[in-house]
Amino acid sequence: MTFDLKTALKYIILLLIGVGVLYLAFKGQDVGRIWLEIKTANFFWVIFSSIIVWLAHVLRALRWQMLYKSIQYKVSFWNAYHAVMIGYLANLALPRFGEIGRCSVIHKAEKVPMFASIGTVITERLFDVLVLLITALALLIFQYDVVSDFLYNTIYLSLANKIQSLNYFWIIGIVLLFLLAVGISVHFLRKKLNKKFLRIFVSLRQGFGSYSKLKNKPLFLLYTFGIWLFYFLSMYVAFYSIESTSSLGLSAAFAAIVFSGFAMVAPVQGGIGVFHWMVGQSLVLYGLAFKDGLAYATIIHSSQVLLILILGSLSLFFVLTKKKRH
Repeated sequence: MTFDLKTALKYIILLLIGVGVLYLAFKGQDVGRIWLEIKTANFFWVIFSSIIVWLAHVLRALRWQMLYKSIQYKVSFWNAYHAVMIGYLANLALPRFGEIGRCSVIHKAEKVPMFASIGTVITERLFDVLVLLITALALLIFQYDVVSDFLYNTIYLSLANKIQSLNYFWIIGIVLLFLLAVGISVHFLRKKLNKKFLRIFVSLRQGFGSYSKLKNKPLFLLYTFGIWLFYFLSMYVAFYSIESTSSLGLSAAFAAIVFSGFAMVAPVQGGIGVFHWMVGQSLVLYGLAFKDGLAYATIIHSSQVLLILILGSLSLFFVLTKKKRH
């Protein structure tokens, strides 16, 4: 019961942090004007953008299915797709829980060991992180004159000022507490999982080795490229939904996808708040007012959350009713 209470408090705190960032992003802005811009948006382009994002989810299921096949587990496309959508749905409530949730769906539907599934998920996520880092590097190289001011003024100076204002004894204390917590956690896990460790290690290694055993690595990489291409196109297409962003080009969409990618790494439900601030800031670099960037970010974030709520709920319903029929 204590563990459940601690877990609940942790997620509540993360949600409050997200809401706090959202409040700070909108603080001092003309919220009425932002809302008016959202209400008058051209929702044809919003729906079109959502369809493109959905295609990225389909490619993600196909890519994940390939990893299972490489380690001799026959997982159907529909089970992989439903698991992906249910995972996204779970992430809206509990950040990072969706990765475990979708592995659980595959475990129940296809009898794949949980840790083998987790290994495949970590493998594909590593490729996503690699793509994000490559795109960020490309943004820094090819648009250095645009991004450098933001990195120096907004990120570097802000962090430097905060670090200087901290008491170094507090910093040392926090580092020591962190190392102590890591040491205790490792000791506890080794003691608790000693008997199961070998089986867990074998399953994880099987999942991690899924990419090396792929027979068609170019297709896997093509799916990975396609996922991020669709994310990029969804950002670009959504520019046409409101007048203030309709004149922005491919460069702004490229920056927006990089900034949004880092925003979604934050352990906050659905990236709420962090996504809005990061995407809004990315568009400021291209001459857009921050309030207009917030309006755009709110539209695209809300449309993607609605898409996940609808399709994720349908996938959950299908999986539950299928289980009952069997």
